[in-house]
Amino acid sequence: MLAGYEERRAAFEEQGARIIAASVDSMENTLALAAPLGFPVGHGVTRADADSLGAWWDDNRNFIQPSEFILSRSGKVMMSTYSNSPIGRMEPEETLTLLKYLNAQRQKQKAQAPPPARD
Repeated sequence: MLAGYEERRAAFEEQGARIIAASVDSMENTLALAAPLGFPVGHGVTRADADSLGAWWDDNRNFIQPSEFILSRSGKVMMSTYSNSPIGRMEPEETLTLLKYLNAQRQKQKAQAPPPARD
């Protein structure tokens, strides 16, 4: 999945988006995972981190289930997914399509907004 985001990273950047990922893995394992990627990947995600995100922590396997977010520039959650399987995750192409849609809607709103009042 991360490779798919890397393949489309330039297109995400064209939409004004940055990609950030994180893992429960150790720093050493995460560095190996992140080596071919051009975006940051955090390591050592804990249960407290999962709880702060409202994500599901799998006690049997001791890791966070996939949790994905699209944030606005101000940090507002625009969309999120929480999954305990590969189904329902934010696929890179679908996520890019959603960002293009959100940006197009923002441009329409700007174009339709009345000009500011002059004194």
